[in-house]
Amino acid sequence: MAAGGFCKLPNGTVVVALNLPYDPAGVRVLVHARNRARALTRLRNLGLRAIYLRGNAVPPTPDEITAVLHHPDGLIWRTAPDDNGVTAPELWHPIRALLRRPPGPVEAAS
Repeated sequence: MAAGGFCKLPNGTVVVALNLPYDPAGVRVLVHARNRARALTRLRNLGLRAIYLRGNAVPPTPDEITAVLHHPDGLIWRTAPDDNGVTAPELWHPIRALLRRPPGPVEAAS
């Protein structure tokens, strides 16, 4: 389960934003799709199985909507904002970059 929200656009499509636990900080994922169910299906098809959107607590900002609409895949991510809502200056990444990178340092078993 993840915190997030959505915004319905004038053309009928939606932008869904989700804060997902990943590494210590987590990531903010944006998906542009025809509807909310289809947006979540796109994430599940990439291997993110336990993704649900309940409510609209953290909808995408206008800047986030612009970023995802201008990306050819319509699926981007970056480090999630901290508890104060402050995000480090970071560009948006395609989802492929998140799925390729290992989730933080792995401690060796002794």
